[in-house]
Amino acid sequence: MLPVVLYGCETWSLTREECRHRVFDNKVLRIFGPNRDKVTREWRKLDNEELNDLYSSLNIVRVIKTRRVRWVGHVACMRERRGIYRVLVGKPEGKRPLRRPRSRWEDNIKMDLQEVGGGGMDLIELAQDRDRWRTLVNAVMNLQVP
Repeated sequence: MLPVVLYGCETWSLTREECRHRVFDNKVLRIFGPNRDKVTREWRKLDNEELNDLYSSLNIVRVIKTRRVRWVGHVACMRERRGIYRVLVGKPEGKRPLRRPRSRWEDNIKMDLQEVGGGGMDLIELAQDRDRWRTLVNAVMNLQVP
């Protein structure tokens, strides 16, 4: 079921949806049913920590962040003639509306990189160095997401 849920997640700009994805992930794990308590011999619903320990599934938010960072590395290594590269480095014309600006995809990538110590660097230059980029992608995968 995970490939269906994560289809196209490389281009998502997560804001409030992170919590919703975690809830969905736990609901899917609860499909396996309740567990019988060893002491009281009663059936009970498993806690989130028990679900993660029992089924040792990947954290869905961590998978999304890893795929997003890995994909931006692929796009950054493309040439200028590719359309997706121009979207990555281009700046749209016009003004953004007043109010609090929406979180953009690029902002999410920068936050993901800051969490592992790669913030403040130029994304394109960083992705050109494949060894450093691979290290950052692995660091994002091993990141502890609450």
